[in-house]
Order: sequence, then structure tokens, then C-alpha cells
Amino acid sequence: MSTLPPAADAEAHKAKEALKNAATHAEKSFAEVAEQAKAGIVDAANRAEVAIREGLDTFRAQSRTYTDTASHQIDVAQRYVTERVKERPITATLAGVGVGVLLGLLLAGRGDRR
Repeated sequence: MSTLPPAADAEAHKAKEALKNAATHAEKSFAEVAEQAKAGIVDAANRAEVAIREGLDTFRAQSRTYTDTASHQIDVAQRYVTERVKERPITATLAGVGVGVLLGLLLAGRGDRR
């Protein structure tokens, strides 16, 4: 038997039950908050994934446009050079040799400075 008076023992029992109830309530509240946080994180991750996917699609579309434009410009330049070489093959050959000599001199001059 306890040495406490019956009224104190009853109060202690009530306090113990109140503490158990508070702990149970806190545990349920924590679980609910954790579940809400998890749902929020999953939602944010999904929105971020959609935004990144849309950004990549936009980037692909823009880069495709730039690639097509650059490819067209290279084709035009290639046709221009081909036509000029066909019109004046000797001049084109001498110009190519001249550029090669200049590049060779520039590259050879770089080796002396080391």
C-alpha cells in the first residue's frame, strides 16, 4: 500500500493519466505534421520536376532553331566557297597555300618563345 493519503493518490493517478493523454496527443500531432510535411515536400518535388522538364523542352526547341540557322549559314558559305573555287581554281589554290604558310609561320614563331 502507498503511504500517501487517498486524495493525493487519486490526484497522482489523474496526473499520470493526463500525462499519458498529453503524450498520446503529442505523438498523434507529430505524426500528422510529419505527414503534412511529407506531402508538401512531394508536391514541391513534383512542381520542380515539371518546371525543369518544361525548361529543358524550351531549351531544346531554342537550340534546335539555332542549330538549324547555323547549319543553313554553313551550307550557304560552303556553296559560296565552292563556286568561287570553281570560277578561279588557281587563285583559290594560291590563297590556300598563302594562308597555310602564314599559319605555319605563326605557329613556328610561338615555339621560339618557350
